Amino acid sequence: MCLAIPGKILTIEEQNNVRIGRVQFGGITRETCLDFCPEAEVGDYVIVHVGFAISRVDREEAERSYALLESMGVLEAELQSDLEDL
Repeated sequence: MCLAIPGKILTIEEQNNVRIGRVQFGGITRETCLDFCPEAEVGDYVIVHVGFAISRVDREEAERSYALLESMGVLEAELQSDLEDL
């Protein structure tokens, strides 16, 4: 199952004309394409699905979503699944 997970943008750079951000999900940091969220900046929270930021959210909403996914026990498994796909 692929979920959209909230994360915080730590850095942004351009690679081959694509905006790439280092996004932190709890203790895990992943590269994420930011082209679908051109307004996203360092420090913003985004919802990420299969490596693409699909929307920006405020910090409170990101924290609520993250806590809910964690309480359901799907967050760690989802992040681990994403890492295995690399």
